[in-house]
Amino acid sequence: MATPSDRAPLAEQVEQLLATEGPLAIVAAGEPVLRRPTERFDGQLDPALLARFVEALRITMHAAPGVGLAAPQVGVPLRIAVIEDPAPVPEEVRLARGRVPQPFRVLVNPSYEPVGRARAAFFEGCLSVPGYQAVVARPAEVRLTCEDEQGRAVDEVFTGWPARIVQHETDHLDGMLYLDRAEPRSLSSNQAVAEYWAQPAPGEAAKALGFRLPD
Repeated sequence: MATPSDRAPLAEQVEQLLATEGPLAIVAAGEPVLRRPTERFDGQLDPALLARFVEALRITMHAAPGVGLAAPQVGVPLRIAVIEDPAPVPEEVRLARGRVPQPFRVLVNPSYEPVGRARAAFFEGCLSVPGYQAVVARPAEVRLTCEDEQGRAVDEVFTGWPARIVQHETDHLDGMLYLDRAEPRSLSSNQAVAEYWAQPAPGEAAKALGFRLPD
């Protein structure tokens, strides 16, 4: 457990962040906070401050816009993330990627493990790496364990795109960016993805750019 003196600096940092109304600033790749493992949440923020911080993460995620945001992305090294995906995509994309709507969720102290050996590869982006996307092969199904913002235990299996979101945001809490898992030759600007690789799956990109997809 963190001592009161350990908790104070983080609480003060969050209070300072929340002193300004509106979305929080999202830090970009190169900021050390994105490369350090986060501190497990064990009460560093009191319930009222935690609720305010979670709401600020939600507002910031919506404004970006994105489908997930981890505390380090706003400069706070705590093991907390939020996810939400209305999944406004065409049917062919939904079927290819398994992208289905996800309600707003708060992940406190999350961890995941693969379920089975199946892997899926798709272009992925990040609010902390603006302007680019790359293909990442990830487990197609994962088991997430964490708590919610009320401290209630969560133990749930996610598949398809929701599984990808869970992995991406949890990786942030371990100091990892999606680029660490990406196919380097697939790295593309958002403009290039829109112009060349808008297909539901990255098969054409793999052929043209010269990288392998999982079997």
